[in-house]
Amino acid sequence: MRASTVGTVLFAVVAALVGVDLLADAGRGTGGLHVAVEALAALLALAGAGWFARRYRLERAEASRWRARAEELLAGPGGRIERQLVAWALTPAEAEVALLMLKGLSFGEIAAVRDTGERTAREQARAVYRKAGVAGRAELAAWFLEELL
Repeated sequence: MRASTVGTVLFAVVAALVGVDLLADAGRGTGGLHVAVEALAALLALAGAGWFARRYRLERAEASRWRARAEELLAGPGGRIERQLVAWALTPAEAEVALLMLKGLSFGEIAAVRDTGERTAREQARAVYRKAGVAGRAELAAWFLEELL
């Protein structure tokens, strides 16, 4: 259990116990100063519980951000490339051609790997360039190099 959770629970319990004692003392006609001090103690305990609860929420949010960043780093460049290909709204075939071009394959090699014609590979490459807003293979590779570095 996290320290902030333990702190929240402990302060809440203290506030509840002081509150019960405060009610008992008030019912017996205990002096005003004593009741005021116990009321202050109860309020401080509630403030402590609130502080720890807020800290817990902030820690959870920060942990979530760190987790997301770690997952992004673990996915590495491949994950970032795939996300960008999706952002450019490439078809699965265009995305595959883009990845093969980034790996340095020629259009003939891409056609052989994908069991298509070289003309098909060239047309899909043109669609990649258009959707990515680049002039050609060199600009496509440069875009990813700049983005990843």
